Amino acid sequence: MASVKSLKKEDLYCSCPYTDLPFATTDELETLSTFIGQARAIEALQFGMEMQSEGYNLFALGPAGVGKQSLVEHFIEQEMIGEGTPDDWCYVNNFVQPQKPVALRLPPGKGSELYKDMKRLSEDLLNALTTSFESEEYQMRRQMLEDELKEQPEKYFDALQEKAKELSFVLLKMPTGLVFAPLQDGEVVTQKAYEELSDEVKAAIEEKEEILQKELQKILRRMPQWQREEREKLKDLEREVAEFTVSSLLEELYEKYNELTSVCAYFTAVKEDILDNLKILLNKDEETILSLRRYRVNVLVDQTQLGGKPLVYEDHPNYANLFGRVDRIAQMGMLSTDFNLIRAGALHRANGGYLLLDARKLLTQPMAWEGLKRALTSRQIRIESMDQILSLTSTISLEPEPIPLSVKVVLFGSRTLYYLLSAYDEEFRELFKVAVDFSDTMERDEENHMLYASLLATLIRKEKLQAFDQGAVARVIEHSARIAGDSQKLSAQMGGLMDVLREAHYWSKRAGRSVTCREDVQKAIETHKRRHSRIQENMQEQTLRGTIFIDTDGSRVGQINGLSVLQLGSVSFGRPTRITVSVRMGKGKVVDIEREVDLGGPLHSKGVLILTSFLSARYATHHPLTISASIVFEQSYSGVDGDSASSTELYALLSAISGLAIRQDLAVTGSVNQYGEVQPIGGVNEKIEGFFDLCQARGLTGKQGVLIPAANVKHLMLREDVCLAVERGQFSIYPIESIDQGIELLTGVEAGEISEDGHYPEGSVNHLVQQKLSEYNERWMALQKAYKGKEQDTSESPE
Repeated sequence: MASVKSLKKEDLYCSCPYTDLPFATTDELETLSTFIGQARAIEALQFGMEMQSEGYNLFALGPAGVGKQSLVEHFIEQEMIGEGTPDDWCYVNNFVQPQKPVALRLPPGKGSELYKDMKRLSEDLLNALTTSFESEEYQMRRQMLEDELKEQPEKYFDALQEKAKELSFVLLKMPTGLVFAPLQDGEVVTQKAYEELSDEVKAAIEEKEEILQKELQKILRRMPQWQREEREKLKDLEREVAEFTVSSLLEELYEKYNELTSVCAYFTAVKEDILDNLKILLNKDEETILSLRRYRVNVLVDQTQLGGKPLVYEDHPNYANLFGRVDRIAQMGMLSTDFNLIRAGALHRANGGYLLLDARKLLTQPMAWEGLKRALTSRQIRIESMDQILSLTSTISLEPEPIPLSVKVVLFGSRTLYYLLSAYDEEFRELFKVAVDFSDTMERDEENHMLYASLLATLIRKEKLQAFDQGAVARVIEHSARIAGDSQKLSAQMGGLMDVLREAHYWSKRAGRSVTCREDVQKAIETHKRRHSRIQENMQEQTLRGTIFIDTDGSRVGQINGLSVLQLGSVSFGRPTRITVSVRMGKGKVVDIEREVDLGGPLHSKGVLILTSFLSARYATHHPLTISASIVFEQSYSGVDGDSASSTELYALLSAISGLAIRQDLAVTGSVNQYGEVQPIGGVNEKIEGFFDLCQARGLTGKQGVLIPAANVKHLMLREDVCLAVERGQFSIYPIESIDQGIELLTGVEAGEISEDGHYPEGSVNHLVQQKLSEYNERWMALQKAYKGKEQDTSESPE
């Protein structure tokens, strides 16, 4: 097998040629008006926005920092040009059922006009009514009516008075009421005189008085009727006068809103309510002032200044902020409410347009997600308090009339959240049918270098930073490839790059430069890492002081340096880890100690099982695999997952079986399959740099290096000091395609290829492994035979 050659400097870092950037500074570049690298997302947006069928709401999925919200907002703003403005919505009093306010739909801008008109009406109403009822005409008509109404009972009383006179009686008004008094010679008979009369005369007087009392009672019984008629006629007069006054006030409004049937119907209801509540309105007390609120208009959504479809982003999507609420005010120690205290939610403001929401925030708010699904399904916005929804209280509250809903909802979230909702929420799949999948990378080529430069220029202008020169832009592009983890890709995550731009600007200004250069970008990258490198430095210090055992020279059997990546906040770094393997005769099981103590994840356990499969397939096709092995990450006290160390573990396992020592000045990463092929892994740059930093701290010898999967070479974007060390022959990076290539490098012994008769070359790694496993098998069979013989002898012996 041909030996593996170490990579050259040009393989380790893909620089951005200045020839791809034909400008001196970003001031020469035009502002980018389109988004780059998101063709799939833009196509999905176009489709989702134009598709008007029910359920075609959108979910923008992708990692944070790729500009999901910016792209969606920009796209919608471009699409909204020339689109019609949705209607205004108002709530007005329901005079029949005040607890159920009525919703009015008006053309854009008419809501605020109606509010002003009704406010002016309520302010003019009292003055107009007062003037009408204080007018001379009204007072005269009222006096005439009162006089007319008084004539009827007076006529009956006059007739009764005449009859009393005929019977020698007179009707007197006493404090105790009306009484009849007998007359004698035209004078009222005194009590003393009456007592002196004879019994016959007294009886005659009493008989006449009884007749008169009956007549009086008839008149008195009719008095309530006459009073009722008087009140009704006075009320009719007041209503007639008030109706004329109110009609004159409403006449202009009827004419102004004559095309809006619902508004005209509301005016009619207002008129009837005013006429029904004249007594309250004319009292001119505090109750009158409060009663005028009945005729106000609560403008829930005013589109006067919009000029197109609304675009609403709700940052805090709790239930009240989405669906609105009903406020309460304290009056005389009690809480009260009315339709004027109804407040709009984000759905009201976005009705007829677009509503943008963060999916994670939405899902963490009680009842908000379920409420949104109900609203989209029913296509109605209902304003309900949480108390009503959960039936926590039985108090009477407002039940505003639902408002028809027509909105396009766009949710933003991670891919994980999208697929979880798709899997576990059937309604989600029916309501959010359009997935706007944002890519976190884009192709890196000459054309995209220039587009990326224009994008950076746009961001620089937006942030009001000073111009970046050609070298600075090139370094940002190279750093973008490093963030993408691929030398042939560029990162679409602008969040981290914006920090680099801002910090490079800072260092440039601090150095007194008017244009940001490559040196400033490099310093921004280095200082950012420095600020977050305390834990990394502490780990390296512990290794250098011998607290953590990692060898970088010599050779050891069953011991190898593995590489892992730790992610802490916005910074990730590589960490060397010692992996050891011990072997013995057994039943063909490779024990994953990490898994046994619940520190190993399922992917790591999968990798260990692949090792068993590899050993069986390569070395034990004609006899059982009679080996037991234990694998452990030394000094590892946290969870281990992923299969990126499976090739490393296999090398240590082959070393332990064959007895060949592994070089400790080499570190290894890469996963392996059942055929011994080394597969690519993630974080290759950080892993290489982690081992390099340790070797550099101890002193580079020229023999140290890292074995990586050959498929990871295209991902390399290593630091400049690593590249220089490789160029000077102080450090090596080997691309490995198979386990055989790797074991040769690690042991210095040929792996050996299998012959037609199934044997490996004498002294090769594979031969030593096969030989050792054969020895284990022979010993195992001998032990099994001896054990069975012993059992047989025992069974034949006499009792």
